Amino acid sequence: MDYPQEHIKPYGKGGKKSEQVEEMFDNIAPAYDKLNHTLSMGIDRCWRRKAINALRPFRPRRMMDVATGTGDFAILACRMLQPDTLIGTDISEGMMSVGREKVKQAHLSDKISFAREDCTSLSFADDSFDAITVAFGIRNFEGLDKGLSEMCRVLVSGGHLVILELSTPDRFPMKQLFTLYSKLIIPLLGKCISKDNSAYTYLPQSIRAFPQGEVMQEVIRRAGFSEVRFKRLTFGICTLYIAKK
Repeated sequence: MDYPQEHIKPYGKGGKKSEQVEEMFDNIAPAYDKLNHTLSMGIDRCWRRKAINALRPFRPRRMMDVATGTGDFAILACRMLQPDTLIGTDISEGMMSVGREKVKQAHLSDKISFAREDCTSLSFADDSFDAITVAFGIRNFEGLDKGLSEMCRVLVSGGHLVILELSTPDRFPMKQLFTLYSKLIIPLLGKCISKDNSAYTYLPQSIRAFPQGEVMQEVIRRAGFSEVRFKRLTFGICTLYIAKK
């Protein structure tokens, strides 16, 4: 199936979305963590903890963090859940090089590793992981259905998928406030901190175009998951999805 966000590209020119997303994240990698916490006013840390806590009852031993970026979520998941192994995958070597250094400083190199992977064509065997997480990266997938199907394939039967993604509030006054914030503040801060004009214009566009709530719930179900549920966080600015293979 075709989704609107798959056609929104950071730099608006010809070529594959995945290549532009890789270029964008390589460009903004040094400023990414600072921007993340600034743009969300630090609330993203709370969202990440909620997502990881959703996996706590299942005690996953082998984990993969897709679109891992600079590894913040992977490091927190490793500390909170204590899996045997956790692999962070991403298409941006620039982001993962920052992540590798952070993992080294956190003394978690024996637990966390990184690999350059295309989420729509993972190199791992079937039934490789007990849990897969995607935090703020799934809207960047070039092929949403294929990416979800691939994650389902490499999960063990009974394994869990947790997705954390930014979303647009649908109620007054948060809807109006978020529209102003995303159209004016996010691009301005993004430009000032990262020096990449396009990256943080792309961000609010991709959030608005991405399937949300019940629609996304059905998309996940179609990819082979069951017991799909979601919870809106902070007035709908972020949505947490949990599913079982």
